[in-house]
Amino acid sequence: MALKARTMLRIVVVAGGLGLLAWNQFHPRAPASAGADAVAAAAPAAPAKDLPPARPHTWKLGRLVLTACELGRPDSGLSTAAWCAPFEVPENRDDPASRKITLNLAVIRSDADVPAQDMLVYLAGGPGQAATETWPMVAPALSPLLAHRNVLLIDQRGTGRSHPLDCKAAEKADKVGAVAGFDPDRLRAQVQACLKEVQATADPRYYTTTAAVADLEDARQALGAPDFDLVGVSYGTRVAQQYAMHHPDAVRSILLDGAVPNQLVLGEDFARNLEDALKAQFARCTAECKARFGDPYQTLYQLRDALRANPHKVSFRDPQTYQSVERTLSDDALASVVRLFAYSPVTAALLPLSIDAAAHGDVGPLLGQAKLISGDLADTMNGGMQSSVICSEDADLLKPRPQDADTILGTRMIDTLEAICSVWPRGTRPADFHQPLKTAIPTLLLSGQYDPVTPPRYGEEVLKGLSNGRHLVLKGQGHNVIAAGCMPTLVKTFVEELDPEKLDASCLDRLQPTPLFIDFNGATP
Repeated sequence: MALKARTMLRIVVVAGGLGLLAWNQFHPRAPASAGADAVAAAAPAAPAKDLPPARPHTWKLGRLVLTACELGRPDSGLSTAAWCAPFEVPENRDDPASRKITLNLAVIRSDADVPAQDMLVYLAGGPGQAATETWPMVAPALSPLLAHRNVLLIDQRGTGRSHPLDCKAAEKADKVGAVAGFDPDRLRAQVQACLKEVQATADPRYYTTTAAVADLEDARQALGAPDFDLVGVSYGTRVAQQYAMHHPDAVRSILLDGAVPNQLVLGEDFARNLEDALKAQFARCTAECKARFGDPYQTLYQLRDALRANPHKVSFRDPQTYQSVERTLSDDALASVVRLFAYSPVTAALLPLSIDAAAHGDVGPLLGQAKLISGDLADTMNGGMQSSVICSEDADLLKPRPQDADTILGTRMIDTLEAICSVWPRGTRPADFHQPLKTAIPTLLLSGQYDPVTPPRYGEEVLKGLSNGRHLVLKGQGHNVIAAGCMPTLVKTFVEELDPEKLDASCLDRLQPTPLFIDFNGATP
C-alpha cells in the first residue's frame, strides 16, 4: 500500500507540472537571500539612485479602465497578476433592453513598453471552462508571446465569474459521484433541480457559442478594436471558428488545439474516438507488457462484461484524504474512468496496469486516480453552461449509433445528452452554424496522436477549408498538446511570422509516447 501511495503522489506531481511552471512565470523568486542582504549591509553604501515611478493602479485600454488584479484558480493557491475590468452585456443579445450580465474580463499585460497592436485571445475548452481559471494550464505555452503582446482572457458567459450557471445545491445533494451507473430518470431529476436553481438568476437559453462570439466582438470594440490572434483549446476551437466566420476582418491568426470541426455534432462519435485511441494505446504493449498483463484490451472487455452482469460496491482509499470510501462500480462507471485516463499520455500509460489490478480485485489505482482527475475537471467545468451549449447547438442533430452499443463507452454519451436536453431549455442556432470554416487567415492546427476526444481526423477535416493552414500531429500525445515539447516555441514563431507552411516543426520528432507502466515503479528501463 505504501508503494502505491507514493506512486500516486508522483503521478499527481507530474500532472501538476504545468501549474508549477505557471507559478514560476508570474511569481519569481526574490532576487537576494538573507545571507546576501547581510553582505550588502556590510559593504559601503552605494550612491542613492532615483527610484522608478510607481506603476499606476489603473490602465486605460480603449474605452475600458482596467485595475490591477490577481486571477485565482479553484482549490489552488496559484494566482496570476493581471488587469481586470467588469464588462456588461445584455443576456439576450437580440434584446439590448434585456437583463444585463457582467463578464469577467482580464488582460495579461505584455512585458513590452509598446506592445504589438494585435492581441492574443485564449478561448477555453469544455464547454464550461473559464479562461481566467484555466490560464495557468496554458500559460507555459503562451507566455513567450507576452514579450510583445497582451493576452485577453474572458470567462465565457455562464462560466467562471461571468454570471455562472451554477447549481451548487443540486450538486451537493448528489453524493453518488462519477462512478455511479447511468440512470436516465435519476439524471433527469438532477437536471430539473439544477435548472430550477439556475433559472432564479439566468435564462439558460442565452448562454450559447453564438452569444459568446457577440460578447467577444463587443469586448474587442471596447478595447480599441485590435486585431485578434485566436487560440482555441478543445471546445474553444468551435468558438474561434465561429468568431472567424462572422468577424474575419478582426482576426490576424488562428491556432486550434484539439480542433472541433464546425460541422461536428458534439457527442455523436465519442464512443468511436475512445475505442480508436484505446486500441492504438494498447497496441504499444510490448512482449514484457503482454507477459505481465496478457492482452489489456481483452482484459478491459472481460472486466466490463463482469461489471455489466454484476455491478457491486467497492472500497478504496481516497488519494487526497486517505479515508476509505465506498462506491458502486458498474460497466458505466468503468467506461467513464477509462475515458478520463485516456486524455493524458501519463495516465493512459497506467491503463494496462490499473485495469489488470482492477480485474484482480484491486480497484484503488483505477478509482483513486479517476477521483483526482474528475475532481480537477469538476472544479473548472460549469455543467449548466455546458448543457446550454450542447442542447442548443447539437442535441437535436444527434442520431442513434447502434454500432457503438458494444464499445466501452457504448451509447451512454448520446443517451446522457438526450436525457439532459429533454429537460434543459434550448436556445436558437443560426442556420449557418454547422457550416465548415473557409478562410485564408493563417491557421495552425494541433492534434495528439492518441487523442480520445478530438482525434487527428478532426484536424484534417478543418484543414480542408483553409487555404493558408497547416496541421501538426504530435506523436504519442493525447488531448490538448499546445505545451508539449517544443510546441511553445513553434506557437511563438507562428504568431510572429504568420507562415504555417514554412514553420520548421522538425523539433517535434523528438516527442515519444509515455512508456506503458509495467508496475507502480514505472516502465521497463
